[in-house]
Amino acid sequence: MDILYLLIPFSVVLVLLIVAVFGWAVNSGQLDGFEHEAERILLDEDQGAPAGPRKESFSSD
Repeated sequence: MDILYLLIPFSVVLVLLIVAVFGWAVNSGQLDGFEHEAERILLDEDQGAPAGPRKESFSSD
């Protein structure tokens, strides 16, 4: 029963810490733009892709 005197304040501090971190994440924009990031993989952006067919050279030893 004496352990409750330690666990209850510890859990309250932990909950307050979690709420503070979540509040910081919301206010600093960490949770913005999830829709755009999910759609970006579907966009067809082939920048830097080779223009022609890829030729592989094989050397016979």
